[in-house]
Amino acid sequence: MSDWHQALNAAQFAARRGLFVFPLARSKRPAIPSPHADLASRNCRGECGRLGHGVHDAANDPEWTRDLFKAAPWATAYGIACGRAPHHLVGIDLDVKHGIDGPGNFKALAAEHGFDIPPTATVLTPSGGLHLWFTAPAQAQILNSQSMLAAGIDVRGSAGYLVGPYSRTQAGLYAFAPGADPNVIAELPSGLLALLTAKAAVAPAPQPEALRERVHHQSAYVRAVLDGEDAKVRAQTRPGRKNRLWASAAAIGRLVGDGTVTESLAFEVLLNAGLATGLDQRTCERTIRSGFAKATTARAA
Repeated sequence: MSDWHQALNAAQFAARRGLFVFPLARSKRPAIPSPHADLASRNCRGECGRLGHGVHDAANDPEWTRDLFKAAPWATAYGIACGRAPHHLVGIDLDVKHGIDGPGNFKALAAEHGFDIPPTATVLTPSGGLHLWFTAPAQAQILNSQSMLAAGIDVRGSAGYLVGPYSRTQAGLYAFAPGADPNVIAELPSGLLALLTAKAAVAPAPQPEALRERVHHQSAYVRAVLDGEDAKVRAQTRPGRKNRLWASAAAIGRLVGDGTVTESLAFEVLLNAGLATGLDQRTCERTIRSGFAKATTARAA
């Protein structure tokens, strides 16, 4: 059986169980390219009626799944969209690459916050990591994050996706972990749900004059980087403001990671720039922290 047929069959089986699926390429990226050439239209989530919107194409209809795969004969894998009814799936991605012990860190997190990890459908990744599947309350707003809870623990929530079992990627084959029951998707432990839905305290907005003075006292290199990323964020118009802020946070996060600039200063520069674009403070804070986390993950790689 070809990789395409194997992925299609597995995706259709998942669709019959109520999971929303769509085809992936070997890179783990959506297999059907975007139909939009301009940046503004790329924010379309399928309203145009064409294929090529990634996770937004996903459906739990086996026939629609076949149509999607027919449009991508190069597909070798499939994604499972998180956050969709009836399962409201949340994926906990535990990484073991580059010396990071995601499973161990997850157990430590559970012990620290007093929740048990129930048996649930678990997928073994080619690198030896694990994807744990959980269901969440319909009203819960679970955001995607990378290493925010602890190193090696990524979360896939609303608008995120997991690589489905029996997918073939560049890294290898995904499959259900030995001993795990694919038919059991446990409820998200209440203690973990509380962590994933906790609202961070809103930091005070930075004072522009004081902030400029702090930047002025940095080295020429640091000033150039901070000023450059600040200008990029401020110049970004709708849509794309949040993506630009995230990219700048990931770029400056590398300097934070190697100690070239303090996290507090980098955070304030980005927050000030993000607020200037009209983004609200909570969105700015979450986006900046996510960008910093990406930089940390890339550094570990």
